[in-house]
Amino acid sequence: MWCVPALTPEFVARMEHILDLYEKPYDPKEPLVCLDEKSKQLIENTRPSQSAKPHQTKRNDYEYKRNGTRNLFVAVEPLAGFRKVTVTKRRTAKDFAKEIRTLVDLPRYRNITTLHIVLDNLNTHFEKSITETFSEEEAQRILSKIQFHYTPKHASWLDMAEIEIGVLDRQCIKGRIPTERALRKKVRVWSRERNKQKKTIKWSFTSKKAREKFKYSVREKVEQN
Repeated sequence: MWCVPALTPEFVARMEHILDLYEKPYDPKEPLVCLDEKSKQLIENTRPSQSAKPHQTKRNDYEYKRNGTRNLFVAVEPLAGFRKVTVTKRRTAKDFAKEIRTLVDLPRYRNITTLHIVLDNLNTHFEKSITETFSEEEAQRILSKIQFHYTPKHASWLDMAEIEIGVLDRQCIKGRIPTERALRKKVRVWSRERNKQKKTIKWSFTSKKAREKFKYSVREKVEQN
């Protein structure tokens, strides 16, 4: 279940801002993308696995070799049924900045007015990462096409990318994956199939439901601000 800190004015304002964004109808000129990261450890079997048998799953020996970790940037457009997963060696500010540029430059966003991006408050998830990675001209080009929207602190559950990451984990990357190449292949196939099926995310938690659940009113919200 969600871990909800104190309902400060900042928390309520940010939460309702995100929830109000999620209630807006799909607008191809101003698409909404949710973005988050997932770490995956690469593990290689040191002995052959036992093939699956009737009523038994595939069995791996307890011995294994660690091949490091990789980061996965997961971007999902929940109303359009589109997602993009990028595998990187790290998740530094430069990696984040490059991922944002890649998103902006996708053909599907070529003619948009603004790309709205929902993020948590990880220290790399800010404009500074972009301005410090690219030239001033390139940074301004990227920033002119996007608008960041942040979840409240300690409330990353409000980022729908976490839902997509959960599906990715269960359907695609659960278990041992030995190499970055194998990880990239699995993720590519999985993403292509889900995009082909236009798998969307149905979000039902609204600002109205938040007031009912957390026991605060619109009047209290206004007074707090």
